[in-house]
Amino acid sequence: RLSNTFDIVLNMTFLPWQAKHAMPTEIEPEPMPIVSILVTIGSCLLIPALVLGWRAISSTESSELKTSTAVAQRPKFKKEKVALIGSGNWGSAIATKLGVNVLQHDTSFEREVYMWVFEEFVKLGEDGKWQRPARGAKPPEGKTWIDEGYRPLTEVINELNENVVYLPGIKLPKSIVASPDIKKCVTDATMLVFVIPHNFLAPIVPKMEGAFADGAVGISLIKGIEFEGGHPVLISDLLQKEMSKSEGKMPVDMSVLMGANVANEVAKGDFAEATIGCTDMSIGEKWVKLFNTPDFKVDAVSDVAGAELCGALKNVVALGAGFCDGVGFGGNTKAAIIRIGLKEMQSFCQVFYGSRGIKDETFLESCGVADLITTCFGGRNRKCSEIFAKCRVAGTPKSWEVIEAEELNGQKLQGTGTAKDVMTCLKQAGKESQFPLFSMIYKIAFEGSPPSDVIKINN
Repeated sequence: RLSNTFDIVLNMTFLPWQAKHAMPTEIEPEPMPIVSILVTIGSCLLIPALVLGWRAISSTESSELKTSTAVAQRPKFKKEKVALIGSGNWGSAIATKLGVNVLQHDTSFEREVYMWVFEEFVKLGEDGKWQRPARGAKPPEGKTWIDEGYRPLTEVINELNENVVYLPGIKLPKSIVASPDIKKCVTDATMLVFVIPHNFLAPIVPKMEGAFADGAVGISLIKGIEFEGGHPVLISDLLQKEMSKSEGKMPVDMSVLMGANVANEVAKGDFAEATIGCTDMSIGEKWVKLFNTPDFKVDAVSDVAGAELCGALKNVVALGAGFCDGVGFGGNTKAAIIRIGLKEMQSFCQVFYGSRGIKDETFLESCGVADLITTCFGGRNRKCSEIFAKCRVAGTPKSWEVIEAEELNGQKLQGTGTAKDVMTCLKQAGKESQFPLFSMIYKIAFEGSPPSDVIKINN
């Protein structure tokens, strides 16, 4: 193409001059003026640049037009109505932020936020702690848990403004209203906040029955990924796909919030950061306004896939950090595991989601290196993998299921499931050798390799 452009410019510039100055062959022609030569060369360089630049601008404008068109189609809501789908440790913690903001920005948000709660039954024990029936237990025949002195958890949350099971001791803003009815929670909601285990999505989203408002936007705080056909599927994509099944609904624009966020510390008001990965910065700004507080700094980046994958993959690296702690390796080793883990996270994102515009700078945001560090020092995945390693070293091994049940108060491990799925992807793509740390973590967790082998990755 550049050659054709050169020929065109040459014909436009040189040949007219040649015709004008044509002379008999025995007479030496006058040299072509240097200015004309420079103009010719400059034109040959400039015109292709302008053509390529125009194409790039056109492509960018086309992409921006699609995004701005989608945003423009979103109705202008007088006030945003927020629904919080999830009430576990992290869901209740984030309620302490958005619950305050809807009251402070009451010209932008409705003052009441329905929080969907998976209903359980609780009662106050003699020790002053709230108790639940044993896992799998049933009330005596012919009776209910209420007959046995228990109360619905939603009732207790609304009475005490406290999630006594998953965030005890922390008051929730009075704007938060707990409900076990998912459809009621999302009815006419314009901003949907998802904070539930990803294995809850399949049964829960259909029960919403598309009751949310047309033009609603959603955000996922769920740290995990699904896998189909050996390829990772983002939770945000999965949510968008499931909600699009509601007949007659506009597509729900999905963002994510990820970051170095230990839920109890966020709830207590310890300073923390988070990153919102969004498709459009104008929508990102709405989410920032909902979540950002003086003690919870939130910034938006236009990189949904990068932010979300960081939030899932760091849990795999945290298993490796826990193995280090469990066998007694020092700070140098743990730092190396974290750094190598970050590099493999970046590589995984590029291999499987490079087409989604993953940005290198995303890994320097809270969702990247900060979240990785926090998880490798204080998260549940590190804690459980340390116990796993210590038990193996002591000759008293415990399964992941037993450790989860004993240590997490009903919460779920994410790193183990993600490690399995990551290895499925790597094996199918034939890239295990390019990810030595991820591969070794999987071998230790599921194939019987000793935890001390976590350092055998320098081949």
